[in-house]
Amino acid sequence: MSRKLLLEHINVPGINTFDVYRQNGGYRSVEKALKTLSPDDIVEEVKKSGLRGRGGAGFPTGMKWSFLAKPEGVPRYLVCNADESEPGTFKDRYLMTYIPHLLIEGMIVSSFALGVNTCYIYVRGEMMPQICILEKAIVEAKNAGFLGKNILGTGYDLEMYVQPGGGAYICGEETGLLESLEGKRGTPRIKPPFPAVSGLYNCPTVVNNVETIAAVVPIINDGADEYMKIGIGRSTGTKLISAGGNLNKPGVYEIELGVPVEEFIYSDEYCGGIANGKRLKAVVAGGSSVPILPANLILKTVNGESRLMSYESLADGGFVSGTMLGSGGFIAFDEDQCIVRNTWNFARFYHHESCGQCSPCREGTGWMEKVLHRLEYGHGKLSDMDLLVDVSKKIEGNTICPLGDAAAWPVASAIRHFRDEFEWHVNDPKSAMERNYGLAHYADPLEIEVKG
Repeated sequence: MSRKLLLEHINVPGINTFDVYRQNGGYRSVEKALKTLSPDDIVEEVKKSGLRGRGGAGFPTGMKWSFLAKPEGVPRYLVCNADESEPGTFKDRYLMTYIPHLLIEGMIVSSFALGVNTCYIYVRGEMMPQICILEKAIVEAKNAGFLGKNILGTGYDLEMYVQPGGGAYICGEETGLLESLEGKRGTPRIKPPFPAVSGLYNCPTVVNNVETIAAVVPIINDGADEYMKIGIGRSTGTKLISAGGNLNKPGVYEIELGVPVEEFIYSDEYCGGIANGKRLKAVVAGGSSVPILPANLILKTVNGESRLMSYESLADGGFVSGTMLGSGGFIAFDEDQCIVRNTWNFARFYHHESCGQCSPCREGTGWMEKVLHRLEYGHGKLSDMDLLVDVSKKIEGNTICPLGDAAAWPVASAIRHFRDEFEWHVNDPKSAMERNYGLAHYADPLEIEVKG
């Protein structure tokens, strides 16, 4: 049985309330941090733990904290990125819904470590139930003396606010989020300067994901040495995985990093295998922005070793035969799923969500959507595959923020690993259309909207 650090008490009745959370050991890390540790001690403990950002990038959290500038007389800010917008990812929403005080506890400890007196939780605007839950939990924590002036009599002051987001995927990028938090259009900033130097209101700012901040609690409670014992190599601790697609048991799972992918998919402890007894065809392992892998490569590396749920193992082979853990949005496709249709669907999303600031992304995502639409609806050409790869290369690495890369990688990897399926859509469009939509749609092409 995998060890649980974040979801250990998730099934305790009333765990979303302050009293029950407190009875189950809640806010111990706040007492320990504020009364027995210095801010530098906490930063070093987080650095030692090997905790990496759980929002997608996987950057070492303690190192990110150590970059925070500390000019005299200038406020510092901590912003929690709860704008969970990555398709296939829903673990932060789950955590905020059922155990909100874990996030608040992590925010208090992290704010103390960073010398922050005002912090924000930026929540995706569509998540109104979660916004209400967090605001209620903040009031409970404040009434109990864990927020506000002179917390626990230690002289430390902290105010915490929940900010509804703009409902845009681009606001999940940290500088786009900061722009939105300041009341402006959520367009990413050019770096440098980085938020650690000039972030919210041009002040030093740390932006961390919900799960990252929540993980600070067990690190402080149990110590970095205990946290490092969980996981494998530089992938330490546990990770929340949002499992979806054609699985018998979709849901949110907390795994110890290093669990074999095959075990995660097929064991009863986790996903319970592919639904309806079908075969696995492909997996998107870390949300829609990471390269898709066929079944043989997601289960085994190119060297024949078992692929593990860890940052290093999933990335083994680079973008040719590897992928990324990303945000942990794990989507499984069975043998009947259409890769062309899935890729077009992702491309539609990224075209819609592009802020339009960078022309490679603004124009390139639109071109990819149009070409994929053409292929999906039986009007494609064999040259379209090379055209898509060429467009993806022109987008990748040429935009201010990573949305361009996020749009390019799924398309390029889908063609790399499933080119025969794309060619089938060109060579036998009638069969492809019949499988995906029924023969009637192909028989009457006037019903088909052709873009491009």
